[in-house]
Amino acid sequence: MNYIEYIFKVSPLQPGTEILIAELGYVGFESFVETEEGVTAYIQKDDWNEHILKDINILDSDEFKIEYTFSEIEQINWNSEWEKNFDPIEVDGKCTVRAPFHPNKNFEYEIVIEPKMSFGTGHHETTFMMLQFILENDFKGKTVLDMGCGTAVLAILAEMRGASKLDAIDIDEWCFENSLENIQRNDCQNISVFLGDASLLKEKKYDVIIANINRNILLNDMEAYRNCLDKGGELYLSGFYNEDLPIIKEACNNLGFTFVENKEKNKWVAAKFKI
Repeated sequence: MNYIEYIFKVSPLQPGTEILIAELGYVGFESFVETEEGVTAYIQKDDWNEHILKDINILDSDEFKIEYTFSEIEQINWNSEWEKNFDPIEVDGKCTVRAPFHPNKNFEYEIVIEPKMSFGTGHHETTFMMLQFILENDFKGKTVLDMGCGTAVLAILAEMRGASKLDAIDIDEWCFENSLENIQRNDCQNISVFLGDASLLKEKKYDVIIANINRNILLNDMEAYRNCLDKGGELYLSGFYNEDLPIIKEACNNLGFTFVENKEKNKWVAAKFKI
């Protein structure tokens, strides 16, 4: 089976790459490899046509500059692709996130992720900082929501840290399937995965909510998060830049949240709030 390979150069890189991958997924692209300049995307030749990009709205946006080339290639060895593009990461000397083909490093928390086209290997600054927050805070016996779960890597670490019941939600079907695979791969017993968005949160209650998405979705769904948290609940947010933090803080304050602290890495921010 042959594939069509598209090589995209995206500026600014984020959130442009994230938006582009989401839109490409909706029109049939099935695998992505993020690069230093953007993303390489693959679609089966049988599913491709010369007008495949006509509904990719970000290509017409004045906010982003996107250039691309495409070509037909032979069948891909996906394991080889991931091995070339996915190095293990280490978080604060306590946790490692690695692929199945990487050797065990005997960390306190060892998470095995086969990312395929899903977000959440820990390499992105936002995921890395959220992993740090989970390592630094008490999750023992707590009920947790991982919103926009990607690969479910955050939910997996939260269970390893003692969370008793976890829901992982993503709007992307491939992320949903990949999360199920990674949960099984890491022998997790307490995580339920759901396909959908914040509309699934009605009547649900959690001790902790982890939401690593993007600024606009966080702002749109903030009230839903508030309704899911009882007094003393914790909210961890990421997926936005340092200049967005005042806007996030204001939205949280208006709903009764108190800002606790934030982390910053390469202009990306993760923040903790309490109710």
